[in-house]
Amino acid sequence: MKSATFISTDVIRASFSSAMSSMYRTEVPAYGTLLSLVTKVNDQTLAASPELRHRLEQTDTLDRISEERHGAIRVGTPAELSMLRRVFAVMGMYPVGYYDLSEAGVPVHSTALRPVGDAALKINPFRVFTSLLRLDLIADAELRDEARKTLQARQIFTATAISLVEKAEAQGGLALDDAALFVKEIIESFRWHDQASVSRDLYRRLHDAHRLIADVVSFKGPHINHLTPRTLDIDAVQAMMPAYGISPKAVIEGPPTRACPILLRQTSFKALEESVSFKNDQGAWEAGSHSARFGEIEQRGIALTPKGRALYDRLLAESRKVVRPAPDGSNADAYTAALADAFNAFPDDWDSMRRQGLGYFRFTPVQNFPHTSLSPRDASDVETLVALGAVQFDPIVYEDFLPVSAAGIFQSNLGDDDSQKFAASPSQREFEADLGTPVLDEFAHYEGLQKASIERCRQHYRPVALAS
Repeated sequence: MKSATFISTDVIRASFSSAMSSMYRTEVPAYGTLLSLVTKVNDQTLAASPELRHRLEQTDTLDRISEERHGAIRVGTPAELSMLRRVFAVMGMYPVGYYDLSEAGVPVHSTALRPVGDAALKINPFRVFTSLLRLDLIADAELRDEARKTLQARQIFTATAISLVEKAEAQGGLALDDAALFVKEIIESFRWHDQASVSRDLYRRLHDAHRLIADVVSFKGPHINHLTPRTLDIDAVQAMMPAYGISPKAVIEGPPTRACPILLRQTSFKALEESVSFKNDQGAWEAGSHSARFGEIEQRGIALTPKGRALYDRLLAESRKVVRPAPDGSNADAYTAALADAFNAFPDDWDSMRRQGLGYFRFTPVQNFPHTSLSPRDASDVETLVALGAVQFDPIVYEDFLPVSAAGIFQSNLGDDDSQKFAASPSQREFEADLGTPVLDEFAHYEGLQKASIERCRQHYRPVALAS
């Protein structure tokens, strides 16, 4: 079979993202309400800011906003993690970054499976925050062994799904019919199952160890636990959620409100209390409940350099020395004020951030700039090109995640009284071995994008400059 007959991985990813969103809207109606609210806020934001609309149009990123989603999945074994990585590779999604959430009391470590190229991101930027349960962090050896046996007994992918992944790997892609079947079969792994695969007693003990452990271990499949649309104004969404019948978490995770957004801000509504059934000793199903799935919204800003990230981390730590956000939101106003005060030290205009080397930017030639005014030296120096008005720069969107924010979202949806703590034990090498491949370093990736854009500018102007 010739590769020309294969369906693009971008198309498969877009199809899967659409199918996932449709399924989740049916399973969690509040998610549909959330999408409507985000669409309204985004439309209002663009109408009020023609400059923002123009910048998004110029960088070919306007159309992706309304389709942008990220999901989150939690698996229980290295085999599940490895297979999940192979599944998403068929969709052109690859692991970026390593996150140890045990530092914040959540017994998982994670990566983001996502497209990495500019063209792929513009077509469909769907990403999945993928977490592996740290069974070694369960202190009770007997409970740890029961959890391991329960997880080893399940198969979260259908036989057809596994066969199609193997076929895609062997031949380098999937044809139209296979691609459609692949999406249909993979969706099954993410569906909600209301019948637990453990007894009520085991569920209770897992739950007491940590609610997330119970969520990962107790069911036939991992089920998608949230889908996240991207908004251009998360503060407006947060303020409007109650009017839409949605109760938001008290504090927006991440940096404070800024004129020039950095990294990632996230908020969510509380996890649903959903009906589930447990099989008793007589083999009959008995009613129970479980909280896992919730709605989340995000606002994405510029990707920061190591210098910028170090400043962000320091200022976040300083704000939390003044006020640490309470899980129940009782000190939300005080924390928001402390956060804003600390971040006064972080420049809030693009040019200062660029000149100080705090963020990554994409440089592009200015249309109709008079090439003949440039000397060869001018054309080789991007700072000179910027100063002359020959090159413009735009922030590179941060496509990844923040460990503290992710943990904050997880904890707020696992219950305000959930205060279990685990010893931080980062193990990226072990995670990568379980995953089956190294993760991409996000800083190197963003730096590569910036350098490539600078080189394109130099090549654009250098021929004319040399000729003159």
